[in-house]
Amino acid sequence: MRPQDTRTTLPGFVRHLFPTVAGLPLGPLLTLSLRSLARRRPGLFERLGESRSACFGIDPVDLAFAFCVVPDGQRSSVRVVSKDEAARSDVQVKGPLLTLLGLLDGTLDGDAMFFSRVISISGRTEAVLALRNTIEDAELRPADLLGLHGILARCVDTGVLGALGVARRLADNNTSETQEA
Repeated sequence: MRPQDTRTTLPGFVRHLFPTVAGLPLGPLLTLSLRSLARRRPGLFERLGESRSACFGIDPVDLAFAFCVVPDGQRSSVRVVSKDEAARSDVQVKGPLLTLLGLLDGTLDGDAMFFSRVISISGRTEAVLALRNTIEDAELRPADLLGLHGILARCVDTGVLGALGVARRLADNNTSETQEA
């Protein structure tokens, strides 16, 4: 494996949790979160222009399922779908889950991940660029997606970002051990 691929594999215990998580109504919960964000920050969605109605297939390569996201403001939707269905979206973004989350929270640079081939992108490139620019300018934190404010927002941001950091370190260790074997 190449050095830039350090985030390609979730630690085993995390992968084993996902069948349980997949049983939750992730699509409806994420849809509510996205629509709530649209109410609070409509400019983010307006910035997408015509790309608001595009279906973005988000395929975490280390999970058994994918997402179809339509970021259309108050009409936004997120569905948990098969990888085949995500591949038929207007735009396809594939990569390790931790990398995709890092792109969303701004801890990772999308251009660097693309050019180092950690993520792959296909489909309507103008929609991808609009989404990338919107996400980068938004400087979203986990609390923003949940609509939290004040001390609770700071606690959630610290906890979620800390947990993601630990998961990334575990993934890095897992990949290093796999390379050495």
